[in-house]
Amino acid sequence: MTVREELERLEHKRLNPLAAFADQSKGRPREEAEHEHDVRTCYQRDTDRIVHCKAFRRLMHKTQVFLQPEGDHYRTRLTHTLEVTRIARTITQALGLNEDLAEAIAMGHDLGHTPFGHAGEDALTKCLGKPFRHNEQSLRVVDVLEKNGLGLNLTHEVRLGILGHTGDYIPETLEGQVVRRSDQIAYVNHDIDDAIRAGILRDDDLPKDILRILGHNHSDRVNTLVCDAIATSREAGAVCLSPEVDQALKDLRSFMFERVYRNPVAKGEESKAKVMLQKLFEYYYSNPDELPEDFQPQMSFDGLERTVCDYIAGMTDNYAVDKYTEIFIPTGWHVRG
Repeated sequence: MTVREELERLEHKRLNPLAAFADQSKGRPREEAEHEHDVRTCYQRDTDRIVHCKAFRRLMHKTQVFLQPEGDHYRTRLTHTLEVTRIARTITQALGLNEDLAEAIAMGHDLGHTPFGHAGEDALTKCLGKPFRHNEQSLRVVDVLEKNGLGLNLTHEVRLGILGHTGDYIPETLEGQVVRRSDQIAYVNHDIDDAIRAGILRDDDLPKDILRILGHNHSDRVNTLVCDAIATSREAGAVCLSPEVDQALKDLRSFMFERVYRNPVAKGEESKAKVMLQKLFEYYYSNPDELPEDFQPQMSFDGLERTVCDYIAGMTDNYAVDKYTEIFIPTGWHVRG
């Protein structure tokens, strides 16, 4: 028996019968032979493929909420991804679900995020004339864009977990549903932390009735939500929160939209970011030869519009600014002395 087979056998001994077992995966878009010396289950391999891909590395330079903040302690898409992963692993472990599957989904869930956060989504939506959704782009990244068009060939369960971390589609696995809930727990709470650091909020601004239920500091709120998710889900046999805590989380999210996500101070630079990305889109659409060499073949099967969209969506914040500067900002004239 190989190490991988032993791990798969142990899953059946220790996990909840409702868990997604690695040896029962619905497989990959392209069939792969199991390597006799591979010590990893299919979900563990998926995590490694995600962590080693280019799109994952770019998350460290992509906005979470505050555009290019001055300071080292604000969240980025990468730190957000790590926080979601830790919350998801804690919940899945307590529920006896497959931590490896949850980890892979969480690590890949935001790979399709644009530069400048949701402002970038809005800009590309306007350029395309139809909704640009980062969860759909995340799936496109792992299916198509990575590895020069081959994609990462991830398992069915990971792919649809990534797609369903937000939006209308609900993942079919409980692990995917845990990541969906963990994403909400993570971003609402760490965005409060960042907003207080930025001077957009004060602790006293948070609604007292919500604090009474969830807790008066970041750690307590996350702990309340995680513990409630575990206790309530165990009893219900499904991933859920108790009615009181679920409503408090929804109210906290509404408060954040009103005071932070739509705050003119916090989002004051968004209009500039949107214009910049729209200008870049128009430029490359009119000058397709200026697209990088590795994007040129894509135009023949995906079309120019989709190819330009994929290129811009993959940019980091700084790279987008640099390309805009290079294309649209005049360079100073240097006179030799």
